[in-house]
Amino acid sequence: MKPWIAPFLLAAAALAQAPIMDSIVPRYESVRLNLIESAELMPAKDYGYRLTPEQRSFGEWIEHNIGMNFNSCAPLSAVPPTAAARYKGATDKTVLVEGLKASFDYCEPVFRRMTDAKILQNVQAGGKTVSPVNVLFGLVVNWNQHYGNMVGYLRTRGITPPSTARAQKKGKK
Repeated sequence: MKPWIAPFLLAAAALAQAPIMDSIVPRYESVRLNLIESAELMPAKDYGYRLTPEQRSFGEWIEHNIGMNFNSCAPLSAVPPTAAARYKGATDKTVLVEGLKASFDYCEPVFRRMTDAKILQNVQAGGKTVSPVNVLFGLVVNWNQHYGNMVGYLRTRGITPPSTARAQKKGKK
């Protein structure tokens, strides 16, 4: 191999990687699964359950995530979040699980089409400057915080959280 080619090959290899999105997407996939499975696991009768009177009910946590997903992904999406209003104020488990899945489906293309170059370029939305890296990283952080809250609701109802169930299953193999 000619010595002058090595720097070009190294540069090409570096450009082929997407370290930012390669870090964000697996965390997105993991917490998405945890939230959806949590929503499915909690019995419908416990969607009004609150750990304390001051806290949101389990169903309100799901509804909060639905709104957050639609609102946060909208500035980075090519499609307006027309389904968002359908779930605002919902309390029924079936409707909320459907809404949570729909809100993640709405965000899915935003995560899948984002590149490391695009995530660093601010966009204008609703008269504001929006930072894609802040939106996507912020969503993953918020989802994990919300999942952490929801774990307490599940455990006090005698339900093993999805991430724990998967870890236990993996450990038994």
